[in-house]
Amino acid sequence: MNRASTTVDMSQDDLCVQDLVELQASMAPTAVAVVSGNHHLTYGDLNTQANALARRLCSLGIEPETPVGLCMERSIELPIAALGILKAGGAFVALDPADPSQRLFSLLEESGASVVVTRSHVAEKLPNGKWQCIVPDAHSLVNIPASPIPVPKANLDNLAYIVFTSGSTGKPKGVQITHGGLHNLVAWHRRAFNITRSDRAMLQAPPGFDAAVWELWPYLVAGATVHLVDNSVRTDPQSLRDWIVRNGITIGFLLTQLAESMMSLPWPKETAFRILLTGADTLRRRPPHGLPFIVVNNYGPTECTVVATSGTIDPDEHATDAPSIGRPIDNVKAYIVDEKLRRVPDGATGELLVGGRGVARGYLNAPELTAEKFVSDSFTREADTRLYRTGDLARFLPDGQIAFAGRIDDQIKVMGHRIEPQEIMVVLDQHPGVRASFVCASADSSGIQRLLAYVVPATDALLKPMDLRSFLSSHLPVHMLPSTFVRLNLLPMSSRGKVDRAALPQPTHENTLRDDSPEAPASAIEEHLAVVLSRLLGGTHVGTGDNFFTLGGHSLLGAQLIARIRQDFGVEISLRSLFDEPTVRGMSAEIERLIHARLAAMTDDEAERLLASFKDGD
Repeated sequence: MNRASTTVDMSQDDLCVQDLVELQASMAPTAVAVVSGNHHLTYGDLNTQANALARRLCSLGIEPETPVGLCMERSIELPIAALGILKAGGAFVALDPADPSQRLFSLLEESGASVVVTRSHVAEKLPNGKWQCIVPDAHSLVNIPASPIPVPKANLDNLAYIVFTSGSTGKPKGVQITHGGLHNLVAWHRRAFNITRSDRAMLQAPPGFDAAVWELWPYLVAGATVHLVDNSVRTDPQSLRDWIVRNGITIGFLLTQLAESMMSLPWPKETAFRILLTGADTLRRRPPHGLPFIVVNNYGPTECTVVATSGTIDPDEHATDAPSIGRPIDNVKAYIVDEKLRRVPDGATGELLVGGRGVARGYLNAPELTAEKFVSDSFTREADTRLYRTGDLARFLPDGQIAFAGRIDDQIKVMGHRIEPQEIMVVLDQHPGVRASFVCASADSSGIQRLLAYVVPATDALLKPMDLRSFLSSHLPVHMLPSTFVRLNLLPMSSRGKVDRAALPQPTHENTLRDDSPEAPASAIEEHLAVVLSRLLGGTHVGTGDNFFTLGGHSLLGAQLIARIRQDFGVEISLRSLFDEPTVRGMSAEIERLIHARLAAMTDDEAERLLASFKDGD
């Protein structure tokens, strides 16, 4: 069966998002476009600085279809950089500066980018390659007079951006999204959620995650204000709730697990927040009655321009089934088929295929994989239409909504990130102490998925989680680092020569790899941290050598731990350092290093007050 969404005629609208933002700047140049802490950017300044950057990029040969690296953390310069690239006609390559240098090098090489727009402190980290780094300093750009951007300009058929996802071959896949797909997402979003200039949205997702595209462009195109979420509150539910209320945020997207935590909090009855958008993972619960905002669940592979289906989730404490993923958005079609790509009967489970305007052009430099995953739409008479094979299992509900039912392959979702375990195994097997490995997902008691790695050591190799994690972290992003490593003598194999998942043992105290270290706290910091971790982990006893992730920690709890460390010690450790040093002893050493660095930059009186605050703490 086919469920088509509302068809919206856009034949008279050939403007790309950068043109629409410029239109807003011409109508309301003093309106605030972006807010970051105490800093803000008006639409006039955003447009002027983006124009200056576009002229610089054009002088370097950037034109339609040219990839340009965009490697920035969430900052007030990010929308300037993205808009400037699009104004020059280029397609931005979304990169996360938190990724290891070797991975950034590989992605830039694969993209073919000759220019990277970044910030000065990120440029120092970027590896050397066949690209030139451009740092759009807001102070220097604002004084450059605006002038028409050189032609040719990009059109709806041209590339807008490239974003990389995990690949089953061990190599990330570059997904190519056109301006037409981005335009359709933006137009649907504005209509579906009645976005106006009075809205205040939030940008919370990291820049290498395609949700950031959704959190930025629909609001800039509408003349609304985008608030960048403070790092200090980004992943702590209570602090984030207070930030949303305090800043008058009206609409925002949060990953599924964080959204579920936000739904369980008490909210003031009088709040501007009206819509909580969520997605990127399976929503397990419905919102309770009494929330002052609605909850909208969304589904969409990266290959379908962020969102393919969407639906409001009504409160229902008595419902036993998981919330649906809604219906197709404007100009998008959904089919559910069997293994031969034939439509299944109503209510039957099959593979979900997505068609329509949001479907990507294909994978970068991968024609065979593109042909395999993007197939001709045989269910319509329209010419040159394609369907994306999502690999997700689903079924149509009687009311036309879609129920998600799992995967047909080994792909997994961890904290909203799509991960192909094979990509991790390819790297793990390169470790000199590993003879063979297998990576899968394991749900904890709260239902949150965590990566679990089974490793067969090479002869006489002494494996430690810290060493394995450190090795992986030089090649992979944080969300792809296993939290637990289980030692096996051999991987159990099926008669077909594949790993027998059913025969894999559950992690136990005996088979889980551990880092040897003394148990008793050796300092006040270690003692305090052990107490903090114990509370986060539900009262579990924590020794200085115990691994936070082995004890049940995950990246969401890790973010809460980082927030508590910031509160108690006044220093900021990164999520990557937590993965590299996940023990009390390792974290304490990093905290001490950061405290000493902070003390060195203080006067004697400031240092004395800081030390006194530690003594007065827990």
